[in-house]
Parts: sequence; structure tokens; C-alpha cells
Amino acid sequence: MRWLVVGAALLAAAPLPAQAIALNQLGFQPGSQKLAILSGAGGKPVPWTVTDAAGAKVLSGLSHPYGEDAAAGMMVQRIDLSGLTKPGEGYRLQAAGVTSDAFRVEAALYRPLAEGSLAYFYHNRAGVPIEARFAGGERWARPAGHPHEVVGCFAGKDQKGNSWPGCDYKLDVTGGWYDAGDHGKYVVNGGISLWTLQNLYERLPKSFADGGLPLPEAGNGVSDLLDHARWQMEFMLRMQVPDGKHLRLPVGQATNDKPLQFSEVDAGGMAHHKIADMNWTALPMRPDRDPEVRVLHASSTAATLNLAATAAQCARIWRSIDPAFSAQCQKAAERAWKAALRNPDILAVGDFAGSGGYGDADLSDEFYWAAAELYVTTGGAPYLEMLRKLPHFARINGEPGWAVTAPLGTLTLSFAPSGLTPEEAKKMRSAVVGAADVFLAERDKVGYAIPKSSLAYDWGSNSNLLNRAMLLAAAYDLTGEARYREAVVDVMDYLLGRNPLRVSYVSGFGDRAMHRPHHRFWAESLDPAYPPPPPGALSGGPNNTAMSDDVAKRLKGKCAPQVCWADDAHAYALNEVAINWNAPLAWVSTWLDARR
Repeated sequence: MRWLVVGAALLAAAPLPAQAIALNQLGFQPGSQKLAILSGAGGKPVPWTVTDAAGAKVLSGLSHPYGEDAAAGMMVQRIDLSGLTKPGEGYRLQAAGVTSDAFRVEAALYRPLAEGSLAYFYHNRAGVPIEARFAGGERWARPAGHPHEVVGCFAGKDQKGNSWPGCDYKLDVTGGWYDAGDHGKYVVNGGISLWTLQNLYERLPKSFADGGLPLPEAGNGVSDLLDHARWQMEFMLRMQVPDGKHLRLPVGQATNDKPLQFSEVDAGGMAHHKIADMNWTALPMRPDRDPEVRVLHASSTAATLNLAATAAQCARIWRSIDPAFSAQCQKAAERAWKAALRNPDILAVGDFAGSGGYGDADLSDEFYWAAAELYVTTGGAPYLEMLRKLPHFARINGEPGWAVTAPLGTLTLSFAPSGLTPEEAKKMRSAVVGAADVFLAERDKVGYAIPKSSLAYDWGSNSNLLNRAMLLAAAYDLTGEARYREAVVDVMDYLLGRNPLRVSYVSGFGDRAMHRPHHRFWAESLDPAYPPPPPGALSGGPNNTAMSDDVAKRLKGKCAPQVCWADDAHAYALNEVAINWNAPLAWVSTWLDARR
């Protein structure tokens, strides 16, 4: 799909591109809003018709001109097809001499996407063979990557010349999920991904009954969704520093401090930030062929609080399902919390080859999130005291992300029973609805009708939209107001084709779906011996703020924000895949299926 790179440049250069219709390439649920976007048709309303599979006209009307959409770099009009409610396939929209892709109207529209987006987490398991019978076919089967992963700490100089002292122990950190296109396993990014799946179970516990998904654990009497989550939770538990271990770590120092100064701390109960390769591997690279030395990277307060939050969440979920595992999670969460209080400012610093940094200088939101999860699980007064004194209490400023975790705590406190006063509980719910109202107000400022008006599209912009959709979905559940659900649909419509490139950013879903991700195993475009991506992997999406790879650099300054994208395996800043992007895709698609 190299045409996308060329198309992006053309769209940026021409304010009035060729006429085209963009819509959700899967279709629509019968009772939902149905919006299509017409580009290049000028500023006057134009007539449109919808025909069924037999060519008979079933709906008609006039378009609604919007004008110039700065994010898309083009003039657009909106077409409201919400009157089309009859289930069926082969529908097409015609307007201004152009015809849309065929689409369908179906109640269970999002169920296959929910299942496919969750399958992503099986495909990216480390430590075990990926079997054809669970992976969807032989082409996605592979031997175990990094089995029996017993490793020690990084010792030596980083890329800025800082000398790291390492540690005197090794940990068995087998398992978990590969983070993204590389073979790193990160506690921070793994934390928000795990929380999202566990939160989905808490909110919709009946969505994935045992045996409904192709998994090795099928038939164990536990929700398939929890089987996915437990795989990562057990890995994160293994990343915890043994009690009594003292480590030399850079306390309270920023990334640009040079040289770093190391101080000895009691690190027992902390979590190592990541396990990764010493150097970047080639692309493509099947994980069992990875030739690089693997190392644990130093403990960080952020990773420790991610462990505390997700393990506390785990403890209450598993309490009646597997009491022993629940107790293990709670013990780890409480150990991690105490370690974070003891070491509140050990940041993830240093510049290392072979893995991403995931550095974060503000940990107040992680403390808030972990305190919220521990408070809901235990009812402990110290956690409530911490919550009340932090500035994030009952506030949400923007969508959650791996470095912005306070909204996760507020979401938990808005839905889970706790000892908050009625007034505090009301403030939590109001914070969720208030954030959703901000996103909703942005929708009408964008021609393509998505709840984001900023012209800054960050790395992983598609996941930012999905995290907004999660908050909008929560607002719908709290209020029952249809406008919030409609905005969730807007996000999914955009991801599945209602965008200026008319591409589906989810592999295997849509007529023009992404199929050349930056991923070391799903790399058919680089080597035919490797497979394409399986259905359900989400591209990071348009990025005009951190255009660091060679493909993105060629687009820089030549593309409107929503078209700064390319379906290219080398475009890691635009087309990588990642667990924290697929997790909200699974959450939102499952929620839409449940809220038909």
C-alpha cells in the first residue's frame, strides 16, 4: 500500500483532492448513528442515495457541508445515514458521482473485532510456543521466544556514558507479552495494558466465557479474558525485587542529568522497569531466533506503582475464583506500595540500546492510581488518605496513557464499591462525565467528527482516541445519554475507514486494512517467509509530532495531521503495533458489542 505515502503528500498539497466517500468499512449496528464523510465535493449540499445489495434505493437525502477540516487538509461534507436500520449486507452510498465501499448493518458487528483484538495478546506471548490451532493457522505458529528467561541486571555503560552497577541476583521473568514491534517486555506499558483488560472484566464480566476464545487455557473454568490477563500479571509478579536486596540506583535524577549519581537503597519489593535486548535486533526477526543478550533494567518507582495498581486489581478480581492467586497478588501489591513510599523518586533514566525508555518525571498520578486500586481492594485508611491529598482526586485532565494513569484510578473509584463518602463518589463520577463533555465538545470542531480537535497527532494517536472512547463509554454508563455512545462510535468509525486516507487501521478488518506493521514477526512485506499480521492488530496511526523514522521524515512538513501515516514496516513512528494500543481496542469493541 505504498500509495498511502504518495497520497499523504498529495493531500497536504491539494486543499481539494479528488471526491471520495469515507465510512466505517465494516458497517454499522442497526440502532447506532451512521455517519459518512464526503470530500472534494465543494461547499454546497449534494444529494445522496443508499442502495442495497440488489441495487434498490433504500435511503436518500442531502449532505451537510462542514467546510475545511484543518486536521485532514481538505473540504468535507457529512452524510447522516442513521435512518438505515434494516440489517443486511452489500449496502453502498452514492454521492457526487462516487460510490462507497460496500458495508453492512449488523447487531453483532463488533464481536469479531473484539475477539481479534484480544487474540493479539496470545500471538505476542513470550516464553511458550504459539500454536496454529490457537493462532488461526500455521503461518502464525512459531516456537517459543525466550523460554526459561532467567536473567541478571544490566551492568556497564549506557549510551550516555553512565556506569550502572547491576545487581547480585537473577530473576526468572519467563512469560508476559512482547510490548510492541520489538522483543522488550515492559512493566510500565504492560501495566496500563493489563489494567485495561482487567477493567474490562470488572465492567463486563460475562463478555468472554470460558472456552469462547481459542486459548490453551480453554476449559479451565475461568473467563478467557482473565486467562489473557493472568499471563501478563504472572510475569509482572516475577519482575519484583526480592526482599532484603539493596541496589545502587539514581535517586531523584532526571534523564538529562550527567553523570548520574548512584545511591544505595533498600529495593526489596520494587519492580524492574523492563527486560529487553542489549541491542536492537534486525527486522524481521522471529523471537526464538533473537541473538541478543537479555538483561533486566534497573528498578523504578513508576514500574513499582504499576505493579502495585494492577496486582491490587488482580487481588479483588481473583478473590473468589482463585483465592491463592488473589492472596499472592495482594501481597505483591502491598510490598510494592511500601517500596514506592520508601523510594518515591527513582525515575526511569539512562539511554539504552535495544529497548524503549518509557521515562516519566511526574509520578503523582501513579501514586494516585495505585492508591485507588489498593483502597478499593483493601479499604485501608492510608490509601484513602493518600488519595485525598493528591491533586488528581476526583479530577480528569485528558485521556489516560502509560504516563498519565490518574484517570484509571478515578474510573475505578467511579464504578467499584468503596468507602468514599457519597459526596466524594459523586465527584468521581462527575469527573468522568466532565472529561467526556470536553471530548464531546471537540467533535463538532473536526470535519471527520472525532472527539479530538487538536492538530497535534502524537505517536500512537489511534490509542489516544480509544482511551478517550473508554471515558466516553464510562460517561454513557453513568448517565445513559446517547450522545456519549455516539462519540464512541465516531472513534471506531474513524479507525475503520472514516478518515481522509480511507484506510482501516486494524489488520484484517476492512477493504483497505493496514497490513505492513512495524513488527519483527508479522513482516511478510519484508520477507515472504514471515507472515502478515493476523486480524485485529491496531496501527499506531497518524503522527505529526515525533516523525523520527525514515518514512516519517519524508512526510514531515508535507502532510496534514490526519494523513501523516504510511503502511510501511519501516515506519515505526507511524505503523508500529503495541499492547497498550490493542488493549483499548479490545475494551471499546467489546463494550460496543455489549451495548448494541
